[in-house]
Amino acid sequence: MNRTIRIPVPAEFDFSVNLDYLSRSPDESLYRIRDGRLYKTIPVGSSAAFFEVGAEPGFLLVRPLDDEPWSGEIEREVTAYTREWFDLDNDLSPFYELASRDPILHGIVPRLHGLRNMGIPDLFEALCWGIIGQQINLAFAYTLKRRFVETFGRQVRRGDVDCWLFPEPRDIAGLDVGDITALKMTTKKAEYLIGVARLIADEELGREKLLEGDIRSAEKKLVSIRGIGPWTANYVLMRCLRYPSAFPIDDVGLHNAIKAVLQEEQKPTVARIKELAVGWQGWEAYATFYLWRVLY
Repeated sequence: MNRTIRIPVPAEFDFSVNLDYLSRSPDESLYRIRDGRLYKTIPVGSSAAFFEVGAEPGFLLVRPLDDEPWSGEIEREVTAYTREWFDLDNDLSPFYELASRDPILHGIVPRLHGLRNMGIPDLFEALCWGIIGQQINLAFAYTLKRRFVETFGRQVRRGDVDCWLFPEPRDIAGLDVGDITALKMTTKKAEYLIGVARLIADEELGREKLLEGDIRSAEKKLVSIRGIGPWTANYVLMRCLRYPSAFPIDDVGLHNAIKAVLQEEQKPTVARIKELAVGWQGWEAYATFYLWRVLY
């Protein structure tokens, strides 16, 4: 029989705050939330592991929902995924210390204490989400992502709970542009998604390769890809590759959040944001994530 896996969490962690963040769209299909618990499936080898995530003081509780007993490999894969998803290996105490003295962050962080930069461990998923979300509002981005996932991904069900697995790069690499534009995506986005899928399927692009150098070399590699500009690159650096200094400084949501916090009539310029962000050095990704949460 499968055992419940208990994963220790840092002091600066609040499961309910993170669950609230994950609840922000009814169009999400890669995981489900019911009665204060999170349900997720991930690929492990040629199969899929389905599990429930709950919490008790000091721990996340991962309960397998598959009929067959999990091997040690599956337990390790699911544990590693959960730790990465919730960014559990990152000590946020230095961020909270700098935020307490920061004119923008000091009023935000206490309200969101325990929120983690919820990750997207799979590079292809992160790149696709970045591309799909380009120049549209968040609600429509979620709608398009759901269409993409439920058209080309795979549904997994355990009892009365279902989750979807994100499409595999090799499956998207073989599509025609029209297959994706039928979902109401633009031709350009369809081309970008297929192009990225082919790079990953052909092993010309991968998470490990991007992590071999520093953040600048990773960013340079990403922006060299058609359809990946500085915003999308930094989104991936922040949510998937976990570079703490990733900073999508051109993001409209970031600008609007700073405007709201400062209670100003005009959005700040990029030059002003650079001035305001001087104290965030080394924590730009978390500062951005917390500011996004002001709006979304």
